[in-house]
Amino acid sequence: MTTAVLTEQSGAVRRLRLNQPESRNSINPELIQSLDAAIGAAMADPDTEAVVIAGNGPSFCAGADLRHLLELARTGGDPLAFLGTVSECFTRLETAPKPVIAAVHGHVVAGGLELALACDAVVARAGTVIGDGHIRNGLLPGAGSSVRLPRKVGDPLARRLMLTGELLPAEQFVPSGFVQAVAEAEEFEATVSAVARSFTGLPPGQARLKQLLADPNVAEALLRELDVFAEHWREQDIAAKLTRFFDQRAVR
Repeated sequence: MTTAVLTEQSGAVRRLRLNQPESRNSINPELIQSLDAAIGAAMADPDTEAVVIAGNGPSFCAGADLRHLLELARTGGDPLAFLGTVSECFTRLETAPKPVIAAVHGHVVAGGLELALACDAVVARAGTVIGDGHIRNGLLPGAGSSVRLPRKVGDPLARRLMLTGELLPAEQFVPSGFVQAVAEAEEFEATVSAVARSFTGLPPGQARLKQLLADPNVAEALLRELDVFAEHWREQDIAAKLTRFFDQRAVR
């Protein structure tokens, strides 16, 4: 079985690579469990001062595994058990005591966007597209888009992204500061490494600063997001919507 998350160490920087390229690193129980464990191990390692999260294959992360959600919808399963673990993982990532950098490429959509939003910095490869995307599949966010996106990019752009499902080039997120740098392919890895190293070699205090930067209202807002997701799931025929998505993709 393929390891869902690979770990590499380079000096004080640990890189975690999502490793389900055949599904564009879509989030399923195996991946989120592996990512959560890898984050915990990185935070516990005294020789690691910063963490980079990247993705293998054509995309950083294209969102939740819709086949997993379709199976839950068809069998009457409860998606909140799964989404709750995703939301909790991203909260632990956001509040982790060490800086975390998302190195993104390809597609950063839905759950992939929510993962990037929980990081302290984002570096994108040229050609990357970013967006919420949930609405295009008849879904709502369940792991932080509605909470963190307005805080990171501003309310007007967050509304545009969430209400249309539109994907925008990474360059359009630079003015807000959400994306700190966009690099051409041949310069991408060097740029990511430079940004990651800028968070290392500093006197103690980053963990305390991240405590100060944490928004005390986020926890309550994330619970409300899951409640609204659950209401929408109960009211809509999610199985039909997701089946239509896979049928349309099959004929392309």
